[in-house]
Amino acid sequence: MPGSYHETRKVALTTSSTVALTLLVVLVVVALTGFKITIWLALVIAFFIFGLAYGVSFRFIDNFIYKKIRLIYKAIPGFKSRIERKGNENGSQSGSIEGIKEAVIEWSARQNMEIEELRKMAAYRREFLGNISHELKTPIFNIQGYVLTLLDGGLEDPGINKEYLLRTEKSINRLIAIVEDLEEISKLESGELKLNLTFFDICELARDVADFLEMKARKNNAVISIANELQRPLLVNADKKRIRQVLINLMENAIKYGDKDQNQILVRFFDMDEHYLIEIKDNGPGIAEESLPRIFERFYRTDKGRSRDNGGSGLGLAIVKHIIEAHGQSIRVRSKLGKGTVFAFTLTKKS
Repeated sequence: MPGSYHETRKVALTTSSTVALTLLVVLVVVALTGFKITIWLALVIAFFIFGLAYGVSFRFIDNFIYKKIRLIYKAIPGFKSRIERKGNENGSQSGSIEGIKEAVIEWSARQNMEIEELRKMAAYRREFLGNISHELKTPIFNIQGYVLTLLDGGLEDPGINKEYLLRTEKSINRLIAIVEDLEEISKLESGELKLNLTFFDICELARDVADFLEMKARKNNAVISIANELQRPLLVNADKKRIRQVLINLMENAIKYGDKDQNQILVRFFDMDEHYLIEIKDNGPGIAEESLPRIFERFYRTDKGRSRDNGGSGLGLAIVKHIIEAHGQSIRVRSKLGKGTVFAFTLTKKS
């Protein structure tokens, strides 16, 4: 059924008024020329013509507009109900062409945003598939090469058989690490991994992690310093196991990508009212500014200082970000080329 649009009434009223006034002028002119037509009769005829013209023009214009608007209703599912809902929310009437125009513009803008988001997601998905393919392909081809060499006679050669088996084991361990990290991220994103919140001293945990990584730090000429300038226990409410994982990933990154000759890693703590801010700083080559927004993406590696030669699954920072966000907190990175990198995240204090 055709609707009743405000603009239809305006056009119909204008049209019928014009017709009636024109007819009234004609009747008056005719009366003045000698024909016996009284002013009252002319007014009655003009009023009748006005009503007739208004009804006909209103009906015709309303049908014409409805046919055009109906195409929009068919093209956009649920569009009519959205217009009515929008009119109720704004306290205005929904039967307005101007209102429909605004709704169409709003719908078009929303659709463009969704299309752009889908394009970004598609590009990210393609890049992700390419990255994971590369990450998996490297250890698989290594394993294939070592095994083929051993099968071709290397197994009987004591000079290479053990070495190649150890290299094969290393590649297998890397594959396992990638799969485990992917599973970890999947659980974090789906909410399957529940946090076990407890109270613990974050400074003490950082010292434990530093002790755990001491041998790896020595091999990379790195020194980890824990600076508790607050001079008191820093009790936080978090999942200790997961935060330990966060500290291990961030400190390992600092060890791998710090200065090769004299790597100084500093862990500091800051009081922020209801939270503690934890910073892990290295003196490595730093990260280019254009790479900073993507540093927490899966498998993303910067061109400088974060090469695949250092090993790892390429998922460590993505896992760190998911764990911190699962706590309802945030993590940030600051870096300048040649001046090192600082990762900083917050945790809630013990209330």
